Amino acid sequence: MKKARKRPSPEFIQNLYSLLSDEFGVVETPLTYSQPHELAIAVILSAQCTDARVNEVTPELFKTFTSLESFAKAELVDIEKKIFSTGFYHNKAKNIQGFARMLVSKFGGVIPRTLEEAILLPGFGRKTANVVLSELYGISEGFVVDTHVKRLTKKIGLTEASDPVKIEREMMELIPKEYWRNLSLYLIFLGRKNCQARRTECSTCCLSKICPSYSVD
Repeated sequence: MKKARKRPSPEFIQNLYSLLSDEFGVVETPLTYSQPHELAIAVILSAQCTDARVNEVTPELFKTFTSLESFAKAELVDIEKKIFSTGFYHNKAKNIQGFARMLVSKFGGVIPRTLEEAILLPGFGRKTANVVLSELYGISEGFVVDTHVKRLTKKIGLTEASDPVKIEREMMELIPKEYWRNLSLYLIFLGRKNCQARRTECSTCCLSKICPSYSVD
């Protein structure tokens, strides 16, 4: 019979957060944008794509399509040409145009402030909605789980789950709400810096003293 995993203590969570906070300080989304709808579109583009690549694509994209209305009325092929290098450009172009059209027709061009409404928008799963609500409005209705967060929460011992929805639910129960936004970003940054999927640098990791997966090659 498999032994039940011990639930991380509040002290462990506090120590984890403090170490990451000391390492990364004040954190903001790496995606560049100047208008709310631009952030939403950038997050849609970031699916299965690096933020660095998205930031290379969006300046020209937003220079060409300067408003929600221009995205809504554009030929899909013209959007596809601008976002081709982000991958999955057919679906992303459809989602971007669908997002623009619904945001204008249903929400008056203003991104809604609730998760329940935000996930109605094309291209908005829970992750995208949580990122946008957190960055635009400082609203945390959920815990953002991307590929880095999915991997690191398991390695650090916060969860045994592999399903992003289950991980989010467990993190919302385990982590104080005031930590949700920053801790998710901290884990994303740590995943890029020290704990990549194919390569880890445990010896220089800020969590080396508390991580149960710590190892020295």
